[in-house]
Amino acid sequence: MTSWSPASWQSFPIKQQPTYADQNQLAMALDEIKSMPPLVFAGEINTLKNNLALASKGEMFVLQGGDCAERFQDCNEAAITNKLKILLQMSVVLCYGVRKPVVRIGRIGGQYAKPRSNDFEEVDGKKLPVYRGDIINSYAPDPEGRKPDPDRLVESYYRSALTLNYIRALTTGGFADLHYPDKWDLKFFNQAPSRDRYEKIVTNIRDAIAFMESLGSQNKSLSSVDFYTSHEGLILGYEESQTHFVEEFNGYYNLGAHMLWIGDRTRQLDGAHIEYFRGIANPIGIKVGPSTDPRELLQVIKTLNPKNEAGRLVLISRFGHQKVKNLFPAIAKAVHDSPHNVVWSVDPMHGNAIKTEDGVKTRDFDAILSELRDTYQIHQQLGSVLGGVHFELTGDDVTECTGGAAGITPQDLDRNYETYCDPRLNYSQSLEMAFLISSMLGQ
Repeated sequence: MTSWSPASWQSFPIKQQPTYADQNQLAMALDEIKSMPPLVFAGEINTLKNNLALASKGEMFVLQGGDCAERFQDCNEAAITNKLKILLQMSVVLCYGVRKPVVRIGRIGGQYAKPRSNDFEEVDGKKLPVYRGDIINSYAPDPEGRKPDPDRLVESYYRSALTLNYIRALTTGGFADLHYPDKWDLKFFNQAPSRDRYEKIVTNIRDAIAFMESLGSQNKSLSSVDFYTSHEGLILGYEESQTHFVEEFNGYYNLGAHMLWIGDRTRQLDGAHIEYFRGIANPIGIKVGPSTDPRELLQVIKTLNPKNEAGRLVLISRFGHQKVKNLFPAIAKAVHDSPHNVVWSVDPMHGNAIKTEDGVKTRDFDAILSELRDTYQIHQQLGSVLGGVHFELTGDDVTECTGGAAGITPQDLDRNYETYCDPRLNYSQSLEMAFLISSMLGQ
């Protein structure tokens, strides 16, 4: 194993990176980010790692969710509040149902980049560079706006900082107080099919809190929650600029997020992403999909976690409901039979993208639920632990995924289809999914 530094990845082959026309401008942008304060504290990262170690043993459960790709325009009070609301509500439902503490991790405060299958696309007869997320270029089909712009890296840092600042204010300032879970409701929740079940859980939680406090118990944890941030560590120059040596903990930490993950397209054993990630102390997610070779995955695990540290690695399976039964068992067994400590999570979103007859990209609620159930059953059969779930979702009333109790059809998709990349579960579908997961795991 060669020596590591935050910049050693630059000597390795790399994928999914933009090509900047002005390298001096790029260097100036990265230097500016490097000079700015960290976004998170290394002690928080270590606490998350300890929680993930408990999740690997089935003593906690991980809920990770948020946008496919954040947009700069969503760095505002309403969008951030709504995303936090749905994740808090889902976590309450899960905590109540599975009787375990829930680790809340948002795909937020830095999830501005997206890997793409092609470098170019055709829009209105014009060949344009593909949109790679607001951190790189503009979604508008404009030739100039689609050029990678280094200044967007700096803007991503500032928008992440603003987002994280507001999240901290909400989670510690009383917004997450379990004494008042009814305050989390969004205006359209009154029509949500799962409202009655949610109200019953809310009532039971209130009764339990009242009973404990009548005995003289005052638990400060009821008035605030721990909330962690994550994003795909795709643009390595940006990630390197936020990597610091922390003397207190004697290690390098990426202080731009609590957790980062490596996507299905960038987990090559000899690639730059594995090289960068092996040197940071953060918890690391690895997307595991149909192209995964079990033997190579074990090598990746060993490379990223040579000390076999508990809570260090989260394997996030994403096969699609039609492939999970055939492809996942061999991979899950290989890891289960190995000595490696990992947390297993399931992302039932990314393998289930389809297009309607009109060419609109969507996902079906039943397919998402099917992959989740099959994955859980595979873990049960192996004696393995499903430690968490990973969703692309939003707290807004969008119509991007079909199905669910709300009955969204392909014809409804154009009513409020807002995503720039992949379709997300809306508020009602997300909460319904939380109830179903709670029922499944709480059996």
